[in-house]
Amino acid sequence: MTEEKMHKKSSDDGEEPASASSFVPVAPFEIIVFGGTGDLARRKLIPSLFHRYCDGQISADSKIVGVSRTEHSRTEYLNLIKEAYHQFSKDDVFCEDKWAAFAKLIDYVSIDVMKSSANWEGLSELLADPDEKIRVFYLAMPPRIFADVCRGLKSAGIVGTTSRVVLEKPLGTDYESARAINAGVGEVFDEDRIYRIDHYLGKETVQNLLALRFGNILFEPLWSNSAIDHIEITAAESIGVGGRGAYYDGSGALRDMVQNHLLQLLCLTTMEAPASLSADDVRTEKLKVLRALRPITADTVEDVTVRGQYTRGHIEEESVTDYLSDVGLDRSTTETYVAIKASIENWRWAGVPIYLRTGKRMASRRSEIVIQFKPVPHSVFGENTHLNPNRLVIRLQPDEAVRLWMEIKEPGAGGLRLKTLPLNLAYADNFTVRYPDAYERLLMDVVRGNLSLFMRRDEVEQAWLWVDQILEGWKDVEQPVELYPSGNDGPREAEDMLKQDGRKWSET
Repeated sequence: MTEEKMHKKSSDDGEEPASASSFVPVAPFEIIVFGGTGDLARRKLIPSLFHRYCDGQISADSKIVGVSRTEHSRTEYLNLIKEAYHQFSKDDVFCEDKWAAFAKLIDYVSIDVMKSSANWEGLSELLADPDEKIRVFYLAMPPRIFADVCRGLKSAGIVGTTSRVVLEKPLGTDYESARAINAGVGEVFDEDRIYRIDHYLGKETVQNLLALRFGNILFEPLWSNSAIDHIEITAAESIGVGGRGAYYDGSGALRDMVQNHLLQLLCLTTMEAPASLSADDVRTEKLKVLRALRPITADTVEDVTVRGQYTRGHIEEESVTDYLSDVGLDRSTTETYVAIKASIENWRWAGVPIYLRTGKRMASRRSEIVIQFKPVPHSVFGENTHLNPNRLVIRLQPDEAVRLWMEIKEPGAGGLRLKTLPLNLAYADNFTVRYPDAYERLLMDVVRGNLSLFMRRDEVEQAWLWVDQILEGWKDVEQPVELYPSGNDGPREAEDMLKQDGRKWSET
């Protein structure tokens, strides 16, 4: 669990809710956000830093510098990010006085990093001595230029001994490109100063996986093929590709979501207990899972994967366009949906299928992990009583919660009747104050030097090796993309894949 939060009790206990003093301040730092006018910076990074400032974690002698090739004055940049905050963030936590104080930390410089003649002097003049403060370079830009930007920073003399770099996903488009990016960045930054970010790992419920599994004796004896029938990991989006069409059509759901988000969730769900929660101990256990994944090649790819692409349909009664219209193309074989039946070849998980699925324009926005337990071996309640197997649902979004579905007796006379109901740990019900979102937590972890929630180089490359085989299998067998109407939970073929195993996707 996060080290930022103190344990809180609800107002029913007669205690005050947690205040800003519950958050441990970080050391003064400088963060330079490349892509400072981009979507990620405006929607997530700057608002996240503002929230941490409001909660007292960021000191007034810290500095935030936006970098982009677009020419802006400092005043214009401040207006741009303030307008974006009101557009994309919750105004109920906005305070004009706090924002005015926060804005004093912010500066802006225009650099076209794509040019070999890029002028770094303007940035250098805004920063302190390289070793005076913790310095974070956040690269919210195309991964193909990560290495060149890092080399430019080094040549400009602004990389110090306490400097760190944050790399946004996806890191490359395949194993070879990821390896090249890692090698290029590694020329400038040591491995323990490279933070490969996956915002899913910063979510409270994802971190709670570690507490749930290794802090409760109740689950660990059951956490294997002896008691678990199968596992589902879903990341469903109701939105389409939006303004990411050019990027997305060269990527697809497998590269964009499975290689990073879903495989990271799979690792945290199935890994062995680490020796400690230190970064290398946790990441070594995740790497073992990735290495144990059964390869999916041309021989099996059609049986254990489904590709899909959304067409016209309705989401919440609103008519939406198809993928081709969204990306402005007449034809595309890019998948906006993928379902995979994965297998881990080790003693704990042998024989337990792990079903992964992700897609756009699905029925609802939700991300969750479902642990489906096996049915009881024998029912003592008679043939007319249906027993549902226990199910543990770990919901990441939109409503973070952990629910354990169990069979209980319905109250009343007239015979014994069973009903399936959840034991419910809903974050909104149990934690009465706003807790940091994923980017807020991860940004503070970078400043602290905590690598636990970031991916190590060998993790990233091993994940690509597994995904590359699927991509190659699709190409070899010319596996088509199956169409599904927007507002559905993917193509029928994904339902059929589970039906062949005598199972179906959970509806939670």
